Amino acid sequence: MLAINLFNGLVYGALLIVMCSGLALIYGLRRVVNFAHGSLYMLGAYLGYSIASHSNFWVALVAAPALMAVFGILLDRYGFRLLQDRDPLSVVLVTFGLLLIIEDFVQTVWGKSNLSVAAPELLNTSVEIFGTQLPAYRIGVIAVGAMVALGLSLWLRFSKIGLFVRAASTDPTTTAMQGVNTDVLSAGVVGLGCALAGLAGVVAAPFLSLSPSMSADVIIDSFVVVVIGGLGSLIGAFIAAMALGMVQALGAVYIPDFAAVLPFVIMVFILIWKPSGLAGSRT
Repeated sequence: MLAINLFNGLVYGALLIVMCSGLALIYGLRRVVNFAHGSLYMLGAYLGYSIASHSNFWVALVAAPALMAVFGILLDRYGFRLLQDRDPLSVVLVTFGLLLIIEDFVQTVWGKSNLSVAAPELLNTSVEIFGTQLPAYRIGVIAVGAMVALGLSLWLRFSKIGLFVRAASTDPTTTAMQGVNTDVLSAGVVGLGCALAGLAGVVAAPFLSLSPSMSADVIIDSFVVVVIGGLGSLIGAFIAAMALGMVQALGAVYIPDFAAVLPFVIMVFILIWKPSGLAGSRT
């Protein structure tokens, strides 16, 4: 039983890594606290549902994040670029309004009833690990989370664009003075962040039901992860996501009456101990 609970914690932690990576990237470069990020995750899941219905899951896994990337570039150009110098309350109101617009759009197009996406046939089986039968698809979710974490870390540390992203996150003015087009860079990063939210939605669709309220189920945990890890820090988000996944999975079994507030208790203790989060504000 403990092995199954730990496995479920890994699965949820991996999903949070994919989700929170985009949230951390957007804040790190645009300094915009995107309350609509959960609705982007939901929109990606519904796009994946429609694409999978007309083709297959693997096409949806590529096409839905690609569409979300285009949406993210437009969102940066006509939204986040205009918000980065505004006061925090204005940012909260605009992104919350965007959340409501996307939720209404989803309800209009797909309705209010719960939908589901079938797992791909290749992964619609179980695998025995140390004598325990584990769903192959959920192992695939863990693999996706690991690949996203590794890929983003290598990209930021060893690529030229990754260097520009880290520099612009620290000092956008000086980075622009060095000849880097920070607006184009930011649009690309917001596009990537939205694509990751869409990817998380598609990956979650086969084992979580799709509903217009699904954004609320994950955005709170996502913000807890980003705050604990340190605003704008990917490494902190990775660590916090896995820790929160374990806390949620074990807490729901062993202390169910206290499980809902446990992440917030941990967040309060972390912020008292280190207000900047586990990894500060570094990307």
